[in-house]
Amino acid sequence: MLSELWNENIMSKEEKTIEKLKKELLQLGPMLPGSISEQYNVCGKAGCKCKRLKEPIKHGPYYQLSFTLAGKSSSLFINKNDLSQAYQMVKNLKQFKQLTIELIKANVACVRKNGLKGDKND
Repeated sequence: MLSELWNENIMSKEEKTIEKLKKELLQLGPMLPGSISEQYNVCGKAGCKCKRLKEPIKHGPYYQLSFTLAGKSSSLFINKNDLSQAYQMVKNLKQFKQLTIELIKANVACVRKNGLKGDKND
């Protein structure tokens, strides 16, 4: 415990930032790419309410996650009961990307200050 406090006291501002960001990254939880949209459908059944000429009533809402992963576009439907969890997972990925950028900036600042081996005088 004492050694952790001592190490924390001698850490540079950049090193403390790096440690803080690593801890935040570990706390994020599951992630999903893309965005969620609300979809309404027209079916193929003749005489259905969605086929009316005046004021048709489409089927839905259905919730769709659309994303591109490894250069391939895809989508999947999200159950209404899972919607809040899916939104949180999309938010987690956005936060992951932001924290990763901040971590890289802090690493660059640390290397500028201390060199690659941690000692600028080497």
